[in-house]
Amino acid sequence: MAEQARSIAIIGAGVIGTAAAFALSREGWRVVLFDRAPPGEAGASFGNAGHVATELVEPLPAPALLFNFWRELFVLGGVLDIPLRRILSPWAMRFARAAFQRREHTALLAPFVRPAVPALIELLAQAERPDLIRQNGHFQVWMGRSAARDAQAQAKAMEKLEVATRPAPAEVVEAARNAARAEHGAGLWFPNCAHVLDPLEVVRAFAAAARKLGASFQRHEVMAIRPAPEGCEVVTPGSSTRVTAAVVCAGVWSGPLLKPFGLKVPIEAARGYHVQMPDAAPLVDAPIVYSDQNIVVTPMAGRMRATSFMEFTASDAPADPRKAAWLRASVRELGYTCDEAAPAWVGPRPVLPDYLPAIGRSAALPGLYYAFAHQHIGLTLAAVTARAVADLVAGRPRPDLTGFDLRRFGG
Repeated sequence: MAEQARSIAIIGAGVIGTAAAFALSREGWRVVLFDRAPPGEAGASFGNAGHVATELVEPLPAPALLFNFWRELFVLGGVLDIPLRRILSPWAMRFARAAFQRREHTALLAPFVRPAVPALIELLAQAERPDLIRQNGHFQVWMGRSAARDAQAQAKAMEKLEVATRPAPAEVVEAARNAARAEHGAGLWFPNCAHVLDPLEVVRAFAAAARKLGASFQRHEVMAIRPAPEGCEVVTPGSSTRVTAAVVCAGVWSGPLLKPFGLKVPIEAARGYHVQMPDAAPLVDAPIVYSDQNIVVTPMAGRMRATSFMEFTASDAPADPRKAAWLRASVRELGYTCDEAAPAWVGPRPVLPDYLPAIGRSAALPGLYYAFAHQHIGLTLAAVTARAVADLVAGRPRPDLTGFDLRRFGG
């Protein structure tokens, strides 16, 4: 059995876990990072859109979505794939309840999201990889006869949320419209957003920076966490490691590790898909959100990445080839070069029914913390969450995180 003084285990080496590992290493903790795969390769961090989305200050559940979600169903040509049995599940009932608490939940989430870009820029600079992020904002475009009206409505909605927008430059809208051979077009620019050139390299950068400060990595699946004298015991196949504290950052796989300590984790895997386009040229050096298609296209190092879909199924279910095919065909219609063999990926976004993250500590086991379920904005919130985890572990006063405590689900 391995044992370290003032040591902390981080369970899950995605963008949240590695950012927390780096932040805690900077504060003098001896960090042991656990994952069944190399950092960034096992979950949603590998394949996200690369968009640092500080406009997403509202959680997804909303009354309008409850009554109109069927319009987005995959069987009707949309990007939402949810089986009927899941529409009637306890998770969905909690989602519906959260839809009528959107204002209160936005008040919790928005202060966490707003500082995300400067926080991520700072953390990447500390990791000596400032080259991985660009703050050129992002563009949202609409096409069709209602494009101007849709853009104006979105601008007003963002103004109410105190999210800065400006009309997209005419040349950007024209480039998108011409590429898609659309008769009409309109767009907005979100100047305070950003994007990264490679989400996997961001994870690797945080992991490498933590290692430079003494962190170690164990490529093992964590089977359980147990109480131990003056800390916790992290159990892996064939061995265990005793630490002073532990932080569960395991995404959709977090629930079983926390259940023995009375914490309920009603989590779902809202899987997303992407296709890579190494031969496609960017229209602008920033992500473009194509609102009519629900597709995000982001320029990355050596390729473009198009991301879409919310597929509610088992996290380890086989990929649905129809979705990758739809995504390839859709980006071709938008004017990008994307052949039938363009590499595709699917991965599980961890979502709780209120679309708020889980950040807190266990009341049953001192020294056990958690930070996961960042839904579509894990990359966005990585640095902010790392700071919150470091503050929690150190016992420093910080803005109230009660709204993110798992005890909101009972237990």
